[in-house]
Amino acid sequence: MLPRGRPRALGAAALLLLLLLIGFLLFGGDLEYWRPPGAGALDGDPSADRGGHNHSDCVPPPPPLRRCELLHVAIVCAGHNSSRDLVTLVKSVLFYRKNPLHFHLVTDAVARNILEMLFYTWMVPAVRVSFYDAEELKPQVSWIPNKHYSGLYGLMKLVLPAALPPDLARVIVLDTDVTFASDIAELWALFAHFSDEQVIGLVENQSDWYLGNLWRNHRPWPALGRGFNTGVILLRLDRLRQAGWGQMWKLTATRELLTLPATSLADQDIFNAVIKEHPELVQTLPCIWNVQLSDHTLAERCYSEASDLKVIHWNSPKKLRVKNKHVGYFRNLHLTFLGYDGNLLRRELFGCPSPPPSGAEQVQRALAHLDEEDACFEFRQQQLTVHRVHLTFLPHEPPSPRPHDVTLVAQLSMDRLQMLEALCRHWPGPMSLALYLTDAEAQQFLRFVEASAVLSARQNVAYHVVYREGPLYPVNQLRNVALAQSLTPYVFLSDIDFLPAYSLYDYLRASIEQLKLGSERKAALVVPAFETLHYRFRFPSSKAELLALLDSGSLYTFRYHEWPRGHAPTDYARWREAQTPYRVQWAADYEPYVVVPRDCPRYDPRFVGFGWNKVAHIVELDAQEYELLVLPEAFTIHLPHAPSLDISRFRSSPTYRDCLQVLKEEFHQDLSRHYGAAALKYLTALQPPQGPA
Repeated sequence: MLPRGRPRALGAAALLLLLLLIGFLLFGGDLEYWRPPGAGALDGDPSADRGGHNHSDCVPPPPPLRRCELLHVAIVCAGHNSSRDLVTLVKSVLFYRKNPLHFHLVTDAVARNILEMLFYTWMVPAVRVSFYDAEELKPQVSWIPNKHYSGLYGLMKLVLPAALPPDLARVIVLDTDVTFASDIAELWALFAHFSDEQVIGLVENQSDWYLGNLWRNHRPWPALGRGFNTGVILLRLDRLRQAGWGQMWKLTATRELLTLPATSLADQDIFNAVIKEHPELVQTLPCIWNVQLSDHTLAERCYSEASDLKVIHWNSPKKLRVKNKHVGYFRNLHLTFLGYDGNLLRRELFGCPSPPPSGAEQVQRALAHLDEEDACFEFRQQQLTVHRVHLTFLPHEPPSPRPHDVTLVAQLSMDRLQMLEALCRHWPGPMSLALYLTDAEAQQFLRFVEASAVLSARQNVAYHVVYREGPLYPVNQLRNVALAQSLTPYVFLSDIDFLPAYSLYDYLRASIEQLKLGSERKAALVVPAFETLHYRFRFPSSKAELLALLDSGSLYTFRYHEWPRGHAPTDYARWREAQTPYRVQWAADYEPYVVVPRDCPRYDPRFVGFGWNKVAHIVELDAQEYELLVLPEAFTIHLPHAPSLDISRFRSSPTYRDCLQVLKEEFHQDLSRHYGAAALKYLTALQPPQGPA
């Protein structure tokens, strides 16, 4: 839910104390790191005595910023994994920031799809985001051979002065693998230390890479001394443009590539080659603004206390698995932000009025009109909650276009993760799954998938994380997220605790083609649902085997004992003998699992928690004149599990059931406004249920 303008200062202070305590425990109680007496920032560093730039205790205090000054941050981001890294970086920046921010994101199509939705639903006050198409910038750097794992995207910082708006004079440029431990405004303030000639602010490289002595025949690109690391950069864009930066770096790169086969460290090699030729361009930043954690780092020589640290840079391909004397402390700091609740960062900035994020004002007005004394206040509030959404949380390959392809759509929470492997074995086709998780649970989910040979091998399953907020389960909002992200012409609207027949994916595609759905027929294909009460049972491989299990009492029609009317219109007696699809009529409380076109009506988000969430959707399909066709060879089986919290509340709370009845009546009023007299037939469905619904 959106904040009501209350600051979270206490929570921030508590976390800072926690981080200091972690460091205290890890390092034996005094947080003091050993540094050779009188040593420079790095042994043999010729610049260690130039103004003391690499001594945390000698850095001159930066001048104060103008109150509410807008800070600009540019980041290059491509792909699913890099997008996740960027979110953690942004969390660390937002946690400490006191200024409005404008993020300039150079992205590929995948990252843009993810990050546009994330920032739109995050609704952080005083944050603007602009996107720039990396595809359009590729021709400017594609001629440069590059061995670095970042590929072409690792070269794109070179073209930022031309790519960013011409009236933008200054920008902080960050890699996605950095974590802030301080207010980014302190870094911005270092622009004030630039001389008239200086255009680039960088921290010196904290390894021997550019000294060329790491191994025999090691020949790095030219650099000034140890060179500079480009994970954190201050750019005076106005001066760079005036100096002809575009021509400058291209001439340097062209010349060096006559004798060097490729860049090894992407843009960093070219930045260093330019600085070697034009040392007057660089302002050396204090090393605490880019503490580099590569395998051969000498970073520990540049800080004396944990409180010195400003930015941690995981600049090894090993990332958090890198070996370093103090990596435990750094890792804990990073993991704190990885699992930090991003909802807490929706706080207003003191004394810095800014226009509300897109859509926020409308939601705030609706929230303000709620009556907290209303017995159904929780339901009303949950409907209006704007959940952060992180699409395709894991790498995903979109399915090849096929005219009759089907995506399985479902939603789940942390307590249903164990269903995923079995579901993947039963359904080989594409899936779109919405997961309702906290930030910390999202990281557990990531590790769960990485540890599973079955799940990690599947690239056609799209996992969309909807971040948890509020007391009720937003089941239909989750379904709508998964449905909207389906990429095939048809969708199988299922639930996570059902296993489809092994042959169902192929059978559905064949049925869609044979029945000529879409172009000639508007229909919802019903997949008959069954259930077992046994945690272990032999899954039937055919309809004949299923009927045998049904007759032996090992299987039942779904909810036969609790709520038979939910699936009775499927007409299971007829299905036993059916050889061809047959039509059934809508009836009150009917909630079958169906296959429909991807552009079908969305689920009604007012239904949260338990009750009527699928029923209302089938009503909408019937109102829009979808035929209900039962498939004779299709089936799906529900597996037993512990009751959810919401169904327990439904069963135990009369108020919960009363509120559901109110929502049903409001739903019918909306139907009547939309469909007129045709909605009268659904009045029978509004009677309070005598069972679970």
